[in-house]
Amino acid sequence: MKRLFAGENPLYLLLLFVPVAAALGYLVHAAAILVFLSSALAIVPLAAIMGKATERIAARVGEGLGGLLNATFGNAAELIIALMALRAGLHDLVKASITGSIIGNILLVLGLSVMLGGIRYETQSFNRTAANLGSTMLVLSAIGLVVPAIFHRVAQGGSRAVERELSLEIAVVLIVTYVLSLIFTLKTHKHLYVGHSEPGRTPNTGGWSAGKSVGILMTATVLVAWMSEFLVGATKEAAEALGMHEVFVGVILVAIIGNAAEHSTAVMAARKNMMDLSINIAAGSSIQVALFVAPLLVFLSYFVGPSPMDLQFTTFEVVAVALSVATMALISQDGESNWMEGVQLLAVYFILALAFYFLPA
Repeated sequence: MKRLFAGENPLYLLLLFVPVAAALGYLVHAAAILVFLSSALAIVPLAAIMGKATERIAARVGEGLGGLLNATFGNAAELIIALMALRAGLHDLVKASITGSIIGNILLVLGLSVMLGGIRYETQSFNRTAANLGSTMLVLSAIGLVVPAIFHRVAQGGSRAVERELSLEIAVVLIVTYVLSLIFTLKTHKHLYVGHSEPGRTPNTGGWSAGKSVGILMTATVLVAWMSEFLVGATKEAAEALGMHEVFVGVILVAIIGNAAEHSTAVMAARKNMMDLSINIAAGSSIQVALFVAPLLVFLSYFVGPSPMDLQFTTFEVVAVALSVATMALISQDGESNWMEGVQLLAVYFILALAFYFLPA
């Protein structure tokens, strides 16, 4: 590992926190706040390494498939975190992390990417058709969250079994739609995801072979998931020590850390004027969480944990997702972006984050 990254990025020095977090969590059984901080610091360099490996793979396979691969490996940690919470019966935390992942990728990740890319390039272009399709898929995601919540309020006093069955059948529709979207993206309409880049720009593999890139990506993904396990195990006690609300922890902290891998990659792509890759990562990850991870967790909840999970999110979570989707649709409709649009996306994110922070216990 030292030979691969020596002298490149000072953030890699934080890799020292990987064994530190493991020691604090396994051997010392230190205070939750120490485990939380050390594991969070360990994830930072691992996310950077993951982003670098994914960028090398994207240079070989194209921006569409590269964005999908990054979203998939980034969401692996999110899925592991959610499975741990499911096993403990913490359904509200699972749903909060799903909500946070969706709005975080749409607003925070894409907002940072558009702003920092826009600072370097006055105007950046991307495939408008692909971006609009992503927005439409996100609308479907919002519908999948809204319908169970509306049904619960319309059918007041109804059977919990009926609501769980509705959620299960909606989960089937969502996951089938996701599989069909992959066929569209990677097979029938893959030309839409080729991407715009600088004139004369050649793919940058950095001398990394395909095997080396995949090996490093897989190793970093496993370590991110491992550190995320420590972090989530300490999250509840650390949140109480810091005076944070449990919903805020799920929507903001757990979601950000669980998707750390995509964050750095999307921003790096935008800084290199690869906005199609950046949007594919941000929107693609949100779509994958809503249409694949969430329904998969519904299925798995019948085998993991004390009781099945439904898709009944709180009113504010549904509103937050709907507002995020609407904001992205407005930003992406012209096929161009600038730094001020990134500021607007970030502003919506911080407004929602403040509202979640001040939710009554």
